[in-house]
Amino acid sequence: MPRSRIDSLLASFPKLITPNSQHTHVETNDVRFVYQPFEELYVLLITNKGSNVIQDMSTLQLLVRIIASLIPAMSEPAILHHSFDLLCAFDEVVSLGYKESVSLSQVRNVLEGESHEEKIQEIIARNKEAEAKEELKRRAKQLEMQRREQQKRAQLGAAAASTGGYGGGGMAGAYSSVPRYEVPTQEYRAPSPAPQAQKPAFKGTGMKLGGKKGKQSDLISALGGEVEEPDIEPEPVAVSEPEPVVEVSADVLDKVEQDSVHVTIKEQLAITLLRDGGVQSFELKGDLDLRITDAALSKLRLTLAPKDYTELQFKQHPNVAKFSPSGEKIIALKDPSRSFPVGQGLGVLRWRMTAKDESNVPLSITCWPQPRGDGKSDIAVEYELESSHLTLRNVLISIPFPPDSLPTVSTPDVDWRAERSSLIWTIDTISSDSPTGNLEFTCDGTDPDTFFPVNVAFVAAGSLPDVDVTKAVMLDGEEVVFSQEKVLTVEKYEVV
Repeated sequence: MPRSRIDSLLASFPKLITPNSQHTHVETNDVRFVYQPFEELYVLLITNKGSNVIQDMSTLQLLVRIIASLIPAMSEPAILHHSFDLLCAFDEVVSLGYKESVSLSQVRNVLEGESHEEKIQEIIARNKEAEAKEELKRRAKQLEMQRREQQKRAQLGAAAASTGGYGGGGMAGAYSSVPRYEVPTQEYRAPSPAPQAQKPAFKGTGMKLGGKKGKQSDLISALGGEVEEPDIEPEPVAVSEPEPVVEVSADVLDKVEQDSVHVTIKEQLAITLLRDGGVQSFELKGDLDLRITDAALSKLRLTLAPKDYTELQFKQHPNVAKFSPSGEKIIALKDPSRSFPVGQGLGVLRWRMTAKDESNVPLSITCWPQPRGDGKSDIAVEYELESSHLTLRNVLISIPFPPDSLPTVSTPDVDWRAERSSLIWTIDTISSDSPTGNLEFTCDGTDPDTFFPVNVAFVAAGSLPDVDVTKAVMLDGEEVVFSQEKVLTVEKYEVV
């Protein structure tokens, strides 16, 4: 769209608003203006007439909230002053003419651009500087003690020499028979760094935050070899090394060839299990997206498989009719004369599931640390697939272990790596054909809490409650061929 077209549309907008109008949108032959008064100005959204008004209003409300959060006073100079921030925020909300699925908090995070890794690096640098200063103070104190010992030895030697010059005879023999006290000499040596233990070559290379830890001598030389007494003693800040990010992409799943009517079912699972059995928290969120590319098929209805959905809390799109309390679960528009949008996806159904029953857990994890009595522990980890209708792909199981420790895996033919004080076990596929597996390793540490929480990540081509669309039918009763894609991902899956 050329700029001249946009200028003409903006110039025609004030002429279309009627005084004291209660409407928030006005249409012309080609476009629709969706607007909202904002003090003495307007926030205006220009769309085509085929767009969804409800979605346009939602987008407009989000833009208004963003403007209010970025501009303290709504005026033209303030808008010009914050124009760059507004453009960046609008670009996060609308991309290539389509609204992105973002919230106000997500847009703020993008604009702030804060880096968690940068904060960790700054804390580590401050800790290294504090440790270097402490080491310099300790060495200065040792040098001072050595100087005092040398002075004492010199004084004792001078006293012994003066005693031996008192005239000879019996007095000299008497003194010679008494054993002389000698102060043991201490040869001062700079503390040499402990030799670094050679680590075995792990399978794969994990990501490491920051550089390698330097020697104390390097830290002292970096400070110029000077000892400064600070006014305030620096307090060392305890920094726990961040846990490895365990994420799995849905790209490992097989692609589904899309028909003119395509249904996408996406579910996200957040679950926390107790190590001794039981469920601490369980939440499943799902949505069904309908995409139609042929306008001749835009008037249809979908039917879900006849199953027990009592544990699911359904929520339909405002334009979609509610499910009947009994009977088939049918997804159709409230107004039969209307059509589903063509060429764009529409979320027509959402559901949520919460439970405290372990029968809903797709994959059970058992982690069993057993102290050996020599400062080490034997850890046995086992998994078992509970939902046999799912096939889990690219499963990652992360078990933490004490820092500065190296695990020794005794189970053969397993894919594992050590990364950021965690052992990450990778399983390509878990299905009903191979539902179980185990791994055993030995590691330093006797506290069982050291080896928790155990984090799990995976992706599956399926639905946990087995939500399924069985058929798509036109309003005249003709069945339509459609394609269907199901993806289950993990937001949080841990054993505490």
